[in-house]
Amino acid sequence: MLCNEILSCPGAFHYPGFLKPSAQREVSAHIIKIIQQAPLFVSYMPRTGVPMSVRMTNCGPLGWMSDKKEGYRYVSAHPETLLPWPAIPSPLLEIWNELTQYQKPPEACLVNVYNFEAKMALHQDRDEIDLAAPILSLSLGYDCRFRLGGQKRNDPSATFVLSSGDALVLKGSARRCFHGVDRILPTIGAELAPPLADFGVRLNLTLRRVT
Repeated sequence: MLCNEILSCPGAFHYPGFLKPSAQREVSAHIIKIIQQAPLFVSYMPRTGVPMSVRMTNCGPLGWMSDKKEGYRYVSAHPETLLPWPAIPSPLLEIWNELTQYQKPPEACLVNVYNFEAKMALHQDRDEIDLAAPILSLSLGYDCRFRLGGQKRNDPSATFVLSSGDALVLKGSARRCFHGVDRILPTIGAELAPPLADFGVRLNLTLRRVT
C-alpha cells in the first residue's frame, strides 16, 4: 500500500488510489442512501451568516454543522429533518481501523459535496474534545488542489492534488494543521457516478472522533 508522508507536515499521510474503482462504487452506493435519509444542507459562517459553498450532510452518532447563531458544533440530529443521522457504513469503519489504528471508532463522518465553484478556506478541525484522535479523509470524483499548512494560520503551506480514491490521514502534530481546498480541478474522466453526479463533482468524507 503506497503511502506518502507529507514532509512539510509530519503526521500527514497521503494514500494515493487507496480506494480501487470497485470500492469507490461501493462507498458511493452507501453515500447515496445516506443522502436520501439525511438530505444535503448548507452550513453558515458564525457571526456573518455567509453561506458556505460546500453542501453537506453527516452520518454517525454525531454530525457537524454551523450557523450564524450558535457557530461550529456537533449535533445528534439533522438540522432540517430533526431525525438522527444514519449510521456510518461498515466499509468506512473498516478503513478507519486499517489506516488510523486508533483504539476507538469514529463518531462523525462529514459528507461534503463540491461543485466546480466550491472551495474550503484554511481552517483547523478543533471542535472535537478528543484532539488526540486522527482525522481520516476520503476523496471521490474530480481532483482538488489541497492545501496543508502548519499549526498557525500564517505558517508556510504546501499544495498537492487529491484524486478520486485517495485517502489522507492527519495524526499527531498534523492533527492541528491548517488545511483547505483551493479549487476543484476539471480532471477528465473523474466524474462521480450517477446519481451522485446529480449533487456535485467532488465528494469528500471526513471521519472524526469527537468525544
